[in-house]
Amino acid sequence: MASRFSEEFVYSGMRNARIALVGDYSASVLAHLAIPKALGLVAQNHGWNVQWDWKPTASLYGAASHTLSAYQAVWCVPGSPYASEDGALRAIQYARENDIPFLGTCGGCQHAILEYARNVLGLANVQHAESNPSAALPLISALSCSLVDAKAIINLDSKSRLYGIYGKEKIEEGYHCRYGLNPKLEHLLRNSELKTCGRDMNGEVRAMELSGKRFYVLTQFQPERAALEGRTPEVVDAFVSASVE
Repeated sequence: MASRFSEEFVYSGMRNARIALVGDYSASVLAHLAIPKALGLVAQNHGWNVQWDWKPTASLYGAASHTLSAYQAVWCVPGSPYASEDGALRAIQYARENDIPFLGTCGGCQHAILEYARNVLGLANVQHAESNPSAALPLISALSCSLVDAKAIINLDSKSRLYGIYGKEKIEEGYHCRYGLNPKLEHLLRNSELKTCGRDMNGEVRAMELSGKRFYVLTQFQPERAALEGRTPEVVDAFVSASVE
């Protein structure tokens, strides 16, 4: 392993995956410690060659296509507010427009919703309340009940990709977040290709996926945390699988 910013697990298998981790690495963010473990477990389980590089958000502003063109998949990771919101949004847009397997967890989920609303639905004025507390249209707003280091039940749509990944309608996953899709503005996404596929026990959105893509899954929860307990996260396994196909 070269460094914390560029790591790899190399096995004898013929399948290879190079993954860009979009986010600002910090050893104090638990998810950032869990993600390499999760990718390592997937590589070990399948015997695949999996390599990943951390891509600071500031490095992607204005250069996402050039920076990310060498990767088979993009994961926008937790840890917002990002150093460059625009850099994160450009990376997400690049993955979406080029049908590159994409996973957005926690802050990555929130920003992928924002990117889609702005660039596909034409809702140029929607904002993330964490970076713009006075926003007139806070599509991403503070959760009514903070989910910091908490576990909760999510109900999955039985017709969704996420249901196919987990193989069951009820799952329990860990969170570390204070922001999510604003229930009062959820209607702005109605009838779009960005579909809700998971809700909490109160009916609030906790997972979404984009139709017609090889892999495009957004989770408000942090599935990577399972790796800290030695378990391979189902979502991460499916994400890497899509990147080596």
